Amino acid sequence: MAFIDEIKSIYSQGSMLMRLIFINIAVFVVLLLFAVGAVLFNGNPDVMTNWVQLPSDLGLLLRRPWTLITYMFTHLDFIHILFNMLWFYWLGRIFMEFFSPKQLAGLYLLGGLGGAVLYLLAANTLPYFTSQPNVFYLRGASASVVAIVVATAVYAPDYKIGLLFLGDVSIKWIAIVTVLISLVSMDGGGNVGGNIAHIGGAIVGAWFALSIKRGADITRPLNACIDAIVGLFNGRSLKMPRFKKSEKSEAKQERVKPQDGVKRESGGVPEAELDEILKKIKAAGYDSLSEEERGKLFKASQRRTP
Repeated sequence: MAFIDEIKSIYSQGSMLMRLIFINIAVFVVLLLFAVGAVLFNGNPDVMTNWVQLPSDLGLLLRRPWTLITYMFTHLDFIHILFNMLWFYWLGRIFMEFFSPKQLAGLYLLGGLGGAVLYLLAANTLPYFTSQPNVFYLRGASASVVAIVVATAVYAPDYKIGLLFLGDVSIKWIAIVTVLISLVSMDGGGNVGGNIAHIGGAIVGAWFALSIKRGADITRPLNACIDAIVGLFNGRSLKMPRFKKSEKSEAKQERVKPQDGVKRESGGVPEAELDEILKKIKAAGYDSLSEEERGKLFKASQRRTP
């Protein structure tokens, strides 16, 4: 089927940022089509939604643990997904000027998990939630996006963004206003659980940026586990990742050192050439690389895999 093949091609050739946006849109379309079909056949349009959004009830969560991940890709309202994806695309491109695609994906997931943890903690301890008999649900990419916004602002606080009517504004003020809006919106008249999740995402984003400045990368263990699982599905044997107590950030430690017994003339990438590629990523982002440069970077990363 040409249409499906074209979608696969767009996804495989897209950047990590566009892939995450693509997944969000795909989930939204699937849920929308299912809801329409359920209405037409007198079914319950919320059946599938309840299986992917995050419940506040811990017993229900134990039966649906995958919702810790799926909720951050779930949107039911067009305005909700439009705002989140525009916000993600805009700030995600800035994030990619300083960090790698893997760090973007890792922080997206960790920010969403941070939002989920704080939401669950609040939903099961605060009287606002516990005094109500109904189960609350959390959905949307907002916590993940806020994590990326705050991480960028903490790492490069004076980075300027041009805003309509306001001119150039430092990104730190955008992050501050974003967090303040979430705080003042917890007045009981709006999305209290969602705003609590935003704060959880903001905490993870700040943690990531501060760790990077100290020479550590909190996304590395998660990305290493994902690589191991993906490698298993690709036919490679599963190797558990090994972590050091102090890991330098992926943004600062991309240099590949020659391994024992591996000669540069045996198909490896010269270190000087790799340095030039990494400088290009730092200056213009991963998307600026040619196919040949991406291939060389991939080869270098394969040499580093234990």
